[in-house]
Amino acid sequence: MKTYAAIPEENASYENSKVTLVTVPYDGTSTWGKGADKGPELFLNASENMELYDIETGTEPYLEGIFLAGEVAENSSPEAMTEAVYNKSKELIAKSDKLFTLFGGEHSVSIGSIRALGEKYPDLTVLQLDAHTDLRPEFHGSTSNHACAVYEASQKLNLVQVGIRSCDIEEMQFVPEGQCFWAHEIANNENWINEVLEKVSGNVYITIDLDAFDPSIAPSTGTPEPGGLQWYPTLELLRKVFEKCNVVAFDIVELMDSAYSKPTAFLAAKLYYKMLAYYHINRN
Repeated sequence: MKTYAAIPEENASYENSKVTLVTVPYDGTSTWGKGADKGPELFLNASENMELYDIETGTEPYLEGIFLAGEVAENSSPEAMTEAVYNKSKELIAKSDKLFTLFGGEHSVSIGSIRALGEKYPDLTVLQLDAHTDLRPEFHGSTSNHACAVYEASQKLNLVQVGIRSCDIEEMQFVPEGQCFWAHEIANNENWINEVLEKVSGNVYITIDLDAFDPSIAPSTGTPEPGGLQWYPTLELLRKVFEKCNVVAFDIVELMDSAYSKPTAFLAAKLYYKMLAYYHINRN
């Protein structure tokens, strides 16, 4: 039995787990760097090389259980993939209130899971950490393109964007007013974390495109952009979101296979584990 981070099977059963993890190895609409379909495998392999004691919180999050809930392998079309992710997400969140987590795959994989969580929690806030706005209504003939990842969320839910530093002019009409924290403004604003926190409350879904981070620390993504977020300020933001809000789900996407994949894969694995630590210390 394969488990997340090679944790003992007793901590990886559905019954003993407070967290479910779905993987979606999809890379059907990426337009530059290819290889995000290998992201889940790279992430899981990297997780096996982590120390499982979290120094910051003084906890071992794996003891709360992490259940590998299966892989969504649908790749016949972007729309079919979105529907498959939606159905899988809906199935899992209907069964229990376990923390739902997902690892992609390109960012289009988030459309279906955000849709499912939004139906369960109509007041949902989506907190997006990303280099790109991803607000195109459709791109290359599909509404399930990676460039459309949060358009639906922007129309139906409370969307807050952090770290954005690239977009098309046509997307500007969909940028949530007063709720997009541009990277160049963050760089000169010591209070940006508190300002983000003012915009998020209640039930929250966090979606993290790894290109939100500066490519100096996360180089292996499909569309890296200079001027990104750094490690510790990002953790500070996430820790405070978990303290303030009821985080019901999160995903991490856009880990790409490349000659430089290991540092980014390990960052993704560590980021996932840190988020579990923050979740549990605010629940226990």
